[in-house]
Amino acid sequence: MADDMIATLGAVPLFHSLSDKDLRAILEISKEVSLEAGHTTVEQDASAVGFHLILEGEADIEVSGRHVATFGPGDYFGEVSLIDGKPRTATVRTKTAMRSLVVPSWSFNALLDKHPSIAKELLLMLCARLRNVEAMITH
Repeated sequence: MADDMIATLGAVPLFHSLSDKDLRAILEISKEVSLEAGHTTVEQDASAVGFHLILEGEADIEVSGRHVATFGPGDYFGEVSLIDGKPRTATVRTKTAMRSLVVPSWSFNALLDKHPSIAKELLLMLCARLRNVEAMITH
């Protein structure tokens, strides 16, 4: 089961370049959460609580009250707030019953202090994402 979760975490673009050791460290601070349909998981402009990786079910993503996407297994949200601690940029509501893996922000920050290799890899990934956005804007 743990190896399956390591593979699942490793498939997340934010974490794909991390070693199995680093992924295992993230898994150790994570917890599985089950929610019923219609549950507001996070609210736009609210403080960040953590990163969520959907394992089963679906969630609707809304920005300023407008539906922008539906996420399912393998999709994730909360990665930006996890890192910068700023308020959420969207509201996420479960569309169906949903099971997710949650990485709490307070545990994640302590993890980065213990495992600087994780912080370095995340910085590189975020830089790559920023470069992609800049390329889309300039072309």
